[in-house]
Amino acid sequence: MKRLFTALTVAFALCTCVCAYAQQKDIPLSECDWARFSRYEKENAALLASGVRPDAVFMGNSITQNWAKYHPDFFKNNNFVGRGISGQTTSHMLVRFRRDVLDLNPRVVVIMAGINDIARNNGIISLENIFGNIVSMCELAKLHNIKVVLCSLTPAVSFRWRKELAPADDIIRLNAMIKRYAVESGIEYVDYHSALVDERKGMNTKYHNDEVHPNSLCYAEVLEPMVLNAINKTLKTKHTYTTTIPKN
Repeated sequence: MKRLFTALTVAFALCTCVCAYAQQKDIPLSECDWARFSRYEKENAALLASGVRPDAVFMGNSITQNWAKYHPDFFKNNNFVGRGISGQTTSHMLVRFRRDVLDLNPRVVVIMAGINDIARNNGIISLENIFGNIVSMCELAKLHNIKVVLCSLTPAVSFRWRKELAPADDIIRLNAMIKRYAVESGIEYVDYHSALVDERKGMNTKYHNDEVHPNSLCYAEVLEPMVLNAINKTLKTKHTYTTTIPKN
């Protein structure tokens, strides 16, 4: 509990500092939404008003955002909700976890996070602190009786927006930390990395267009069946809908 409190205090202080900086630079406070609370504000309000409890909320970055955008029926037909935001790190996600997960009271939260931390989107951060943010999200979910499914980071050998970095080995190390925690905590772990990695330690070229982001085929053939299996094990459900990709 002390570790969780510390993580939340640091995240709140970081968000406060960003907004204070914005005020000093005469940036309108309306543009100082560091964690992007506004991204899903209307969707969250509508969902709460409907009285529908999601079976799963997917928390993540652009990989999750693209998933919900390109394959909306996978989410709709399984009673899942996507809450991914492009470019976000685990620090961003931890700050908005209450609004985009806890308030929605899903039966399970699916967390796939950390690739943008390794890409230094929010500055340099150690693997231990990335992992700590992920653990804090899991602890928050547990406190609110929300089950957790943890997903590995997908493989990548380079970032087009941070070409000087070689992320493959850091991704492997962080995945090992996440997997160990999942096993020790009795949490279902979805090993996308092993299913997608090639001899370069990157993503199989069949499943991406830019070394980082899965393509539509990847979601349909790999990610969807694997995460459905983990969710069904966790919730004792029988979700079966996956996206069908037309064959040429």
